[in-house]
Amino acid sequence: MKNQTQNDETLRNIRKEFFAFRNGIVADKLRNAGDPHTVIMGCLLVDVMSIANGISESITDPQRLTTIAQELWDDTNSRECRLAAPMLYPPELMPLNRASQWCQSIETTEIADNLCHKLLRHIPDADTLWRQLIADERPLVKYTGYRLLLNLMTLGKAQATPALKAIIENEASQAQPALATLIQSILEEF
Repeated sequence: MKNQTQNDETLRNIRKEFFAFRNGIVADKLRNAGDPHTVIMGCLLVDVMSIANGISESITDPQRLTTIAQELWDDTNSRECRLAAPMLYPPELMPLNRASQWCQSIETTEIADNLCHKLLRHIPDADTLWRQLIADERPLVKYTGYRLLLNLMTLGKAQATPALKAIIENEASQAQPALATLIQSILEEF
């Protein structure tokens, strides 16, 4: 019970910090661009990272960080909660099935990019995950798989093979605009 009370207080404090860093101009631009979140503070990514870093430094228990990150991720209405969650979740504790679940619920390319960069590229099963995701027919899930692949390639954790290039070139011929741009970046890694 004590941990839940502490977690609830931490979550309230995180939301207060989002409010303190709110940017109405950015929030309005995101809404006008079609961001589906109902709560958009317009925080810059650097501000969300600063808030997350403060939490990571003050909470040393990885299980507690996992719980807080999951609660933030579960708040699908809040853009900033969805951005902060991957910054708090300890990568070594992220099981493949949970990573896959997170990827299934992504609402925007911004969330996908952040999730891949801040968390998924560091999890033990990242190689398996991107392979599963690119096989999915849902555009944002597929996009997330290719974004993760690009992250892994830039880290040297995924190899540019002729077979992989053939898969990517085949995908390029039918890709939607956001994915097409991402695939072009991947092909430049070859």
